[in-house]
Amino acid sequence: MSSWKKAAKANQKTHRERHQPESRAHLGLLEKKKDYKKRAYQHHKKERLLKILRRKALNKNPDEFYTHMINSKMVDGKHREKIKPDSHTPEQIKLMETKDMKYIEFKRAIESKKIDRMQSSLHMIDAANKIQNNHIFFVDTPDEVKNFDLARRLDTHPLLLDRKTNRIKNKELKAEVISSIDDEVIQERNKTYSELEKRIHREKELLVVQQKLQVKKHLKDKNIKKPKQIKPGTKEAPPVYKWEYERKK
Repeated sequence: MSSWKKAAKANQKTHRERHQPESRAHLGLLEKKKDYKKRAYQHHKKERLLKILRRKALNKNPDEFYTHMINSKMVDGKHREKIKPDSHTPEQIKLMETKDMKYIEFKRAIESKKIDRMQSSLHMIDAANKIQNNHIFFVDTPDEVKNFDLARRLDTHPLLLDRKTNRIKNKELKAEVISSIDDEVIQERNKTYSELEKRIHREKELLVVQQKLQVKKHLKDKNIKKPKQIKPGTKEAPPVYKWEYERKK
């Protein structure tokens, strides 16, 4: 670089941005052109939007009505379909929000296996004990009828006479521990049956949700004609639709 250019560069004036006057220092930094352009762009954008909305409001028909006005609502600025409170239980709504058919099938398979294992271990003892049937004993003399002892005849303890299953013989138990064993067995059995009942209810809920998701999936198919609804959905059953018969080749 020549000495003349160096001298010209050394004498070059440094341009500084204009600062806020002292009388306006309380207003903060002075707005630059780039800041003004951003503010002006946002202002004109809002003006254009208000102009469009004002035109739509003027052209709207006050007598216009369609059913989606009452069947939907605004959630976070978006239209959402309203869910009828009598069509789904809270558990079904939570499960349907997952929108995952494989997850529902997986959980239902687990519940079904657990139910089968519990039923096979219980053997439905209570159901067997509630069956009304007769057990006839034959004796030879009227005195035997008068003095007939059912516990001695069955060779068991009197506390176990009501049982139709798991009636233990006297030689297999001691009389002093019968009551404690019986209470523990009853408590454990009631607990198991309570858990079994809950699992059966859970499996039924999963089945209903799975069926509802399957129907919803079929309704989204645009290649078939829209079916006719025969029965609306409830808490215990999915909606029933009738599809038009299509002959396959």
